Amino acid sequence: MTEPPRRTAQRTAKLGSIPLGFAGRAASGWAKRVTGGDRTEIAADLAVRNADQLFAVLGELKGGAMKLGQALSVYEALIPNELAEPYQQALIKLQASAPAMPKKDVHRVLAEQLGSNWHTRFAEFDADNAHAASIGQVHRAVWHDGREVAVKLQYPGADQALLSDLRTLRRFARLIQMIVPGADVRALISEITERMAEELDYAAEADHQRTFAAAFADDPRVVVPKVVGSAPKVIISEWLEGVPLSKFARQPIADDEDRQIRDQIGEITMELHFSSPARVGLLHSDPHHGNFRLLPDGRIGMLDYGAITELPDGIPPSIGRILRLVADGRKDEMMQLLHSEGFVGRADKVTADDVMKFLGAFADPLRTEKFHYSREFMQAEGSRVTDINGDFRTAQAMNLPPQYLMFIRVVVGWMGILSQIDCTVASLPIVERWVPGFAG
Repeated sequence: MTEPPRRTAQRTAKLGSIPLGFAGRAASGWAKRVTGGDRTEIAADLAVRNADQLFAVLGELKGGAMKLGQALSVYEALIPNELAEPYQQALIKLQASAPAMPKKDVHRVLAEQLGSNWHTRFAEFDADNAHAASIGQVHRAVWHDGREVAVKLQYPGADQALLSDLRTLRRFARLIQMIVPGADVRALISEITERMAEELDYAAEADHQRTFAAAFADDPRVVVPKVVGSAPKVIISEWLEGVPLSKFARQPIADDEDRQIRDQIGEITMELHFSSPARVGLLHSDPHHGNFRLLPDGRIGMLDYGAITELPDGIPPSIGRILRLVADGRKDEMMQLLHSEGFVGRADKVTADDVMKFLGAFADPLRTEKFHYSREFMQAEGSRVTDINGDFRTAQAMNLPPQYLMFIRVVVGWMGILSQIDCTVASLPIVERWVPGFAG
């Protein structure tokens, strides 16, 4: 395995290869069509090769590049069926693997963070095999007391890599938007940039993980691994053995048992996210398949606490009241509430019908006792939300507070994951229980 490029010039050159590759393949495709090639086959080949290149580069560079790729992965369900397959495979490869740090760098980081005698803390440590993350990698080890642990190391120079990548990726936002049309790529890049300091702060991440672990210690369906030790660029926590949710996203339902497992995953993860602001005062704000595992006993394990939104008072009641009014179709009352909260100004050219249509995706699962999250549902919502003359204008005109926007983004992310998994969830009782203002 090779070390991910860290110098700005190297990383910029790698990212710069994306538009060059797209342009070259487009020219090649045009030439093939001129010489009589089949349009459909040529378009499909271009889609596969473009997706492979984009997500291979994002995964190889890690840093902000891989972080963007992970954020984009939850929007895969929005892609039309005729283009979905190449993107599904490329996105899954991005999450599954990427080049690791050389062994000497692993040892150097551990010595800097844990001391020169770091090896005495472990009964075993596997320096050769690692699971890749966006700004770090995870090694499996055995702690000195016999517990299996995950050792998360931050890449040297991760901060510079993040900044460099995000500056470059911002220039390519329009191009990447073409690959994953359901995502607001520029907004995602801005959000990753704003949260960069949090992602790099492993001390804060360890504290957040400890808080979640304490709150969910006795939960019969959720497992948060306990933190065993930490340093500014290292987190050591209990190892969780399980199946990543990406497995269910890329495979069709096999039988009734498989369907029941998927439905259970959907129910547990949805309740976990809606309940955590009330139970912990925190919201896990990095929804992608790699952060969640189905454990052998049927529980869900939650990993990676670098992206956390603090909601000390829980979910704002205004969100619940808005969702209730939208779900009930009470558009006049909904507009009155939006005006009174300052979310829509009187002078805004946004009608009640515009807002009802825009928020319908969030309310649709709340109009029935159980709701089927599917690719068809997300594709229908995606084509509507990304309509530049319709709901996109509505979203731009609304003035929602940052914590509301983050909550909405996390919900949209989870709607995408649940739709990829293809599951049916009793969403209404969960929201009634955990979202203040919804039940009245």
